[in-house]
Amino acid sequence: MRADVARFIGAPDAREIVFVRGTTEAINLVAHSWGRGNVGAGETVVTTEYEHHSNIVPWQLLARERGAGLEYVNIDDNGELVLADLERHLATGTVRLVAFSLVSNVLGTISDARKIISMCRAAGAMTLVDAAQAVPHMPVDVASLGCDFFAFSGHKMLGPTGIGALWARRETLESMDPFHGGGDMIREVHRQESTWNDVPYKFEAGTPGIAATIGLGEAIRYLEGIGMARVRAHGDALTRHAMESLSAVRGLRIYGTREPSRRGGVISFNFHDVHPHDVAQIVDGEGVAMRSGHHCAQVLMERLGVPATSRASFYVYNTAEDVDALVAALQKVARTFRVG
Repeated sequence: MRADVARFIGAPDAREIVFVRGTTEAINLVAHSWGRGNVGAGETVVTTEYEHHSNIVPWQLLARERGAGLEYVNIDDNGELVLADLERHLATGTVRLVAFSLVSNVLGTISDARKIISMCRAAGAMTLVDAAQAVPHMPVDVASLGCDFFAFSGHKMLGPTGIGALWARRETLESMDPFHGGGDMIREVHRQESTWNDVPYKFEAGTPGIAATIGLGEAIRYLEGIGMARVRAHGDALTRHAMESLSAVRGLRIYGTREPSRRGGVISFNFHDVHPHDVAQIVDGEGVAMRSGHHCAQVLMERLGVPATSRASFYVYNTAEDVDALVAALQKVARTFRVG
């Protein structure tokens, strides 16, 4: 299964794949095992305004423990990262790591990852890519990206819950302390000290999630059978259709860039003076599944000046007819609340 994951994300060596419970655990592993050995007082970790909580809270904990700073790359009114902010942070010479999402889970914005990674490398900063929303939807290649850490979850890509992967270069993993202690991550255990197993097993303490790992492998093979270029093209077509159709719904505000090619298959929106939970209830009554809330991105909600948004997402099993059903349901919301 490790070889399947490596092939799927373009990792050069299957031994560089660490199985974890998901993106959240992968980021916490990096914060604990790399961060505590490499981030000190007066140094800085940088993340962005549109991150999921799992790419904010571990860095808050690390910064507090180590006396380090935590800074943010802001977004503009189109939902794009302001790279001048990143440049300003990097110019301080204190930045040790920049952690960012390849695709925002709320706005759908696709980060300019190559540019960000190039800027960080030139400044001597490491990079972590949260690819939870990217790996299921588009071809990815960690070797080509050039990042230092890359994390994703199985349940976003037709796999089971409780499984995901972290990729890092072998020499980086070997330099890091273990995350969890227990069986299988050791070579020898004595009364006062232990030695560690080879990577990646050094980070995989305890009984592995055997069934979930097998399920992830099957999901990968299924998606490979479709072809990730086709998956991306399908998602792009649905997003374009949705962006065009939603523009006809009275009073609807869509967040993020209006350029579909710069978005993943997710659209967040609000009606003026209609709470997203009320929107979701009516849409649900029309047989359309969507999500309302802060989407584990309260920093972004503060930036947008709203408590929550409604969010629709598309995947390989969705059709243009599903988008039309969403639009019709939202038009009912507009009529019910007399929007516009």
